Amino acid sequence: MSEWNDAVIKEFRQNEGKVAQFGDAPLVILHTIGAKSGEVREIPLVSLVQGEDVFVFASKAGATTQPDWLFNLRAHPEIEVETGSGTYRARAVELPEDQRRAALDAQAALMPQFGEYIVTAAPRLIPAIHLERV
Repeated sequence: MSEWNDAVIKEFRQNEGKVAQFGDAPLVILHTIGAKSGEVREIPLVSLVQGEDVFVFASKAGATTQPDWLFNLRAHPEIEVETGSGTYRARAVELPEDQRRAALDAQAALMPQFGEYIVTAAPRLIPAIHLERV
């Protein structure tokens, strides 16, 4: 996964946030702190942008386990978010159930493949995280 992430990050940075395999889907790179290691980790993720609000989802492509980066966010929610045009500081906030469901539904409407992740990840709930600017 590390090599794949490295390739996505490289293309993201060379093309002002665009990565061919994701088409026009908005991407961000989260700069997190490892929950155990304390080291900076860079995680490229497709995001949902609604006005000024940016959300990411711990879908792990529908896997039945949570992605490692989620544990990093829970341990160290103050992060840096890299976009195609710059970076900003944010606080990662997991959404409560009603808001989580609404965000998941909005992402699934834009990306039908994401809707399939919701099914394949079951019975695990896919967390939705709001990246609140600070």
